[in-house]
Amino acid sequence: MAEISATLVKELREKTGAGMMDCKKALAETAGDLEQAVDWLRKKGLAAAAKKSGRVAAEGLIGAKVEGKAGALVEINTETDFAARNDQFQELARTIASVSLAQGGDLERIKAAPYPGTGRNVADEITNAVARIGENLVLRRAAGLSVKQGVVAGYVHNAIGPWLGKIGVLVALESSADPAKLEEFGRQIAMHVAAARPDAVTTADVDPVAVARERAVLTEQSQASGKPPEIVAKMVEGRLRKYYQDVVLLEQTWVIDGESKVSAVVEQTAKTLGAPIAIKGFVRFALGEGVEKSTASFAEEVAAQLHR
Repeated sequence: MAEISATLVKELREKTGAGMMDCKKALAETAGDLEQAVDWLRKKGLAAAAKKSGRVAAEGLIGAKVEGKAGALVEINTETDFAARNDQFQELARTIASVSLAQGGDLERIKAAPYPGTGRNVADEITNAVARIGENLVLRRAAGLSVKQGVVAGYVHNAIGPWLGKIGVLVALESSADPAKLEEFGRQIAMHVAAARPDAVTTADVDPVAVARERAVLTEQSQASGKPPEIVAKMVEGRLRKYYQDVVLLEQTWVIDGESKVSAVVEQTAKTLGAPIAIKGFVRFALGEGVEKSTASFAEEVAAQLHR
């Protein structure tokens, strides 16, 4: 058998878009003949991924996996919502979420990690799935949270299956309280985060650049009132407090009762459960955030398909 070099595998990958393990197998099956390997991959339906990889993928699913003191989120994009409802794709998303949990939500480690039962890594399994499902698929992002004591709670909004949906949230709670009751409370906070979209847990956690920008805008607005500088300063601080109420989790109004401040709810729950509770962090993924979606008309999409 001809020796299969890494360079040859790389060339075949660039030529076809197929996964590394599939390229190795194709070259082994064709005694290292590059063109025959391309044909081998095409016959297996694995070379189609190259053409599909340029298409915009803004649909898909958020996958979540939570186990006790740790949790992970992933966003995997497809081109259409129809493909996102494909059972194969949902199983892919669910499995990658589990891999993400084991890898602490680190995107590059997830891609390089083994995909269970295939002999391929996650990146190559995604490439393989492109050929099966017929659309471009992208593992766009991942995140993980963990605590030494307490729980990581999760919530998926608009779920279309267990831990799969359009919005996913993780909340890390540090506490010695009963884990089951703590998890129940954590899920309520996760639901609040899904609805209220805070940027930070505390005022100290807010991006200083964002605060400076907000302060500059508020200062200019307040100065336009023509009031003395000392009054303007007080106006700015008052409006800045309102800004924090919009973007800081602990300063927000609790969506469940529409009255209490989240910090007060946390304090009351801590008393009820008999142990202090600290929100150590949260992650919120909404499907397609920041992805530039195609604005082409249906006719343009059909024309583009005909010219592929």
